[in-house]
Amino acid sequence: MTTFDDRETAFEAKFAHDEEMQFKAEARRNKLLGLWAADLLGKSGDEAAEYATTVVMSDFEEAGDEDVYRKVAADIGHLTSEAVIRAKMTELMVMAKAQMMDEAG
Repeated sequence: MTTFDDRETAFEAKFAHDEEMQFKAEARRNKLLGLWAADLLGKSGDEAAEYATTVVMSDFEEAGDEDVYRKVAADIGHLTSEAVIRAKMTELMVMAKAQMMDEAG
């Protein structure tokens, strides 16, 4: 292999790793968002965990965050505003990434 091939392979590996970490961070954010929304809905324990799973699964409908937002807004839109939900999504993404960094050591 040439140096160029080595660099290309390293770049591809880094890209794949970064994509995997972004996917995991989004899934964690969605779970945290689901738990937050479940609390607003008065759910706790297993019921809250099941609801959080539905929020995570809603992210597979389309690329981006709009599918997750729509799911949560449909369920708790009568309890809070779009701005609050979107701000919570941003806040929880930061938290999810921080948690992952802490776990990585």
